[in-house]
Amino acid sequence: MAMKILVILLIGMLPLMSLEREFKRLDEALKSIFPDAEIEVKNIAITKSELKRIEKLARTKLDSRLVSFYIAKKNGEILGYAYVDVHRVRTKNESVLFVISPEGKIEVVEVLSFNEPLEYMADENWLELFKGKSLDKDPIRLKRDIPNMTGATLTARAIVRSARKALAIWQVVFKER
Repeated sequence: MAMKILVILLIGMLPLMSLEREFKRLDEALKSIFPDAEIEVKNIAITKSELKRIEKLARTKLDSRLVSFYIAKKNGEILGYAYVDVHRVRTKNESVLFVISPEGKIEVVEVLSFNEPLEYMADENWLELFKGKSLDKDPIRLKRDIPNMTGATLTARAIVRSARKALAIWQVVFKER
């Protein structure tokens, strides 16, 4: 009888014990963030002088001078910009979607893929801390402006660096051009 109860309890707890996580595809994420909006893909070739400016603002290197932004529009009005940064966390890649307002502030940060063990992935509450951040007023520094994630420092560093990169590219390409 005790064994039967234990088996029933364990079966009931299986959903809680699972570390599985479903990730949205980019098109699904953009549609949920910008319902009824037209999404325009803009492939941008960054000049050498823009590259220097972006890297100075972001305080990190850019992997490529070719970047893609997704511009959400409704009735000709820009609702926001989206950028996906793919970067290595420890030994495997992570893809993070950054949504930036027309004013240059982070609106949404969403993990699209995470290939490291899931216990090292940033949770939604931590990602919410980026909302409203901009390069104009926030340096976006780990352990100062954004708290570290205990046990997931490499993930935290990668996302903070990517947030600065996304904002720096937006500023140079869309605000300053």
